[in-house]
Amino acid sequence: MSVATCHGKERVLARPFRRGLDLTVVLATGLDTDVFGTFSGERPRPADAPETCRRKAEAGMDHTGLDLGLASEGSFGAHPAFPWLAVGSEWLTFVDRREGLVIAESLLVPRTNFDRRVVSPGDDLEDWLRRVGFPSHALIARPHLGEGSDGSVDVSLIKGIRTSGELVRALGRCARASSDGLVWLETDMRAHCNPTRRVAIRSLAFRLVRRIASPCPACGAPGWGLCEGLAGLPCAWCGQPTERLRAEIWGCVACDRREEKPRGDGRHAADPGDCSWCNP
Repeated sequence: MSVATCHGKERVLARPFRRGLDLTVVLATGLDTDVFGTFSGERPRPADAPETCRRKAEAGMDHTGLDLGLASEGSFGAHPAFPWLAVGSEWLTFVDRREGLVIAESLLVPRTNFDRRVVSPGDDLEDWLRRVGFPSHALIARPHLGEGSDGSVDVSLIKGIRTSGELVRALGRCARASSDGLVWLETDMRAHCNPTRRVAIRSLAFRLVRRIASPCPACGAPGWGLCEGLAGLPCAWCGQPTERLRAEIWGCVACDRREEKPRGDGRHAADPGDCSWCNP
């Protein structure tokens, strides 16, 4: 099975697929997966996460000549329900070209070190650096605004900053290249630079393996699992439907079999704080 990655994800994907499905991971060596987008923004993602992930997996199969492919995609930003919190979203897609199957799983990851801020080279960053996990988690620096007055400085961004010395030098270079002397400093979310993200990818890999190993009750094809959620969980006080999920739709990737199931956590009512009637 081919894996399309430039960022060491094969090391966290190999064990789940070997143990669960007896599949050996083959790295698509030489394939530039950055053409499918970068976290640091130099290259935009050509499509949404599911489509980009599928294209990446197929590119890995084309590169290696294998009929099974795997790829990962991630994004980071504000939590959809609690916008003051950062959250990660991971997507993992398995493609079986022989059977014409595309099986995917996603994971919302509340534990992430994702953060960014505008800084000056002289700022005290000790608390922030500790919070984002530096130096075990790498950083990215870039000029805050435009071109600096020093024409000899050519800096777009500096990735993979892992030591205090590298950080000091990066801040100085980027500040000199910035018209206001300030620097964007952010967490490097590439998997090989971010141990917290690697843990999330490994967890998602085990989830995907379990789904691939689950046959459809109608046709027997692999990949039976959760397809979508249905909103409308009733409020515990007034009984009106809320935006919280009330049920799950499970389905097959090969046929049209669908089943509605209760929420996996067994919850039957929503908190009144989530109700637009009780808490307008």
